[in-house]
Amino acid sequence: MNLLRAASVVSVLTLASRITGLVREQIVAALFGASVMTDAFNVAFRLPNLLRRLFAEGAFAQAFVPILAATRERDGDAATRTLVNAVATVLFWVLLLTSVLGVLAAPLLVWLIGAGLQRSGGFDAAVVMTRIMFPYIGFMSLVALSAGVLNTWRRFAVPAVTPVLLNLAVIGAALWFGPWFERVGVAPIYALAVGVMLGGVLQLALQVPALLRIGMLPRIGLSPAAVRAAWHSDGVRRILRLMAPAVLGVSVAQISLLINTQIATQVGPGAVSWLTYADRLMEFPTALLGVALGVVLLPQLSAAQARGDAASFSAMLDWGLRLVLLLALPCAIALLVFPSALTAVLYQRGAFSAVDVAQTVAALRGYGVGLLGLVALKVLAPGFYAKQDIRTPVKIAIGVLILTQLLNLVFVPRFGHAGLALSIGCAALVNALLLLIGLLRRGSWRPAPGWPLFLLRVLAASTLMGLLLAYAEHRLDWVALGSHELRRAGWLAAVLGAAALLYFGSLLAIGLRLRHFMRRA
Repeated sequence: MNLLRAASVVSVLTLASRITGLVREQIVAALFGASVMTDAFNVAFRLPNLLRRLFAEGAFAQAFVPILAATRERDGDAATRTLVNAVATVLFWVLLLTSVLGVLAAPLLVWLIGAGLQRSGGFDAAVVMTRIMFPYIGFMSLVALSAGVLNTWRRFAVPAVTPVLLNLAVIGAALWFGPWFERVGVAPIYALAVGVMLGGVLQLALQVPALLRIGMLPRIGLSPAAVRAAWHSDGVRRILRLMAPAVLGVSVAQISLLINTQIATQVGPGAVSWLTYADRLMEFPTALLGVALGVVLLPQLSAAQARGDAASFSAMLDWGLRLVLLLALPCAIALLVFPSALTAVLYQRGAFSAVDVAQTVAALRGYGVGLLGLVALKVLAPGFYAKQDIRTPVKIAIGVLILTQLLNLVFVPRFGHAGLALSIGCAALVNALLLLIGLLRRGSWRPAPGWPLFLLRVLAASTLMGLLLAYAEHRLDWVALGSHELRRAGWLAAVLGAAALLYFGSLLAIGLRLRHFMRRA
């Protein structure tokens, strides 16, 4: 399998997801702006998302995928199918209980993550939307299980395109349910919560045909005896043992997010929304590069570890890290020197004002500081997970949590909500650096020859591109151009196209050949 081609497939499909996600955010920004009600929605949506990252795409995936890949490599498809059935049974019943408890405890959960909404008047709305959306965690955890199976079978397309359905569901709900809600006297922003739940149902439904094609659709046990047997199975026990430290590690990041959200609700109305809009822009390169590489690398690294192939393991990590530097560094520079253009063109219309543009830009620059680290984490962390070592990333994550909050003490009083983004960015760089040192010390990654020259070439090309973007950022008044939407969008496309040509043209001119990244596994 060609790793670059596989990563490219995931990236292209993820691009479709991020484009529709960006359209979703544009519609939300135009209809609702950055207000108390959008803060309430973002806080409510953050709760099921927090648990999804904690138990589904986070700790569960980190424990499940390496064991799944190793089981298939050593024991074959029949044993793997038994493992998947047992895991699906346990996961289903745990999720059902979690969803019921979440709906009942919604007021407490909203208070824990966004107590500042009580002062601004959005608390009750956040509670209602939390109750509507909380079962989303159940659907998405089962989607994560399906994605782990499909990625292990090297069927990357369906998991990568699945998030498009959430975006389309929210867009449809905002445009069609919102006006209807308003006519019957219900706040139209509640339509977004309904769209999230509809999106969860659609995403899970999409997995079924793909799992049927490979003969891996899970059979969920419904009787008490089947649940007990699944709970006591060896595979489930091994996953739970791995999940224990993984939950701690992922929960550290989510605790940091919870604290930051709590602080943002105290900063003032709109702060949560400005951070969310900036985060969506930052997630564009993070998802296209980091997520794609992580999805492709983790099962391949796990299989190499199961075979005892240390050379292949190191070579795949080296390939991933070079690709991160090649593609993430110019993206980070763009967020730092070209944020007003990106934010104004994508968001400034309707209820989203020039003030909202300026506040979102401030947060976006903070995220841009740490973008390289955020993307690199998606390659570095699988280097530990594939070896079923979750304790090391956990210890580092705990230190990074403490560092993030110490940085908040310094940055938030000075920069407000943008200080929260800057703290996350700086801490991400430290996190990535510590993981990199850990892989080097244990010999999991042995840098291939040519790194210094490669680094110099990427830095030189990125500097040229950054100068062009900085000139365009200050030469044009991107906010004032809002009265000419098509002209402004055309300028943005022209500048970004010229920047990409300059970057890759410079790399070719100084001797870097992209064909060197065509790697098979």
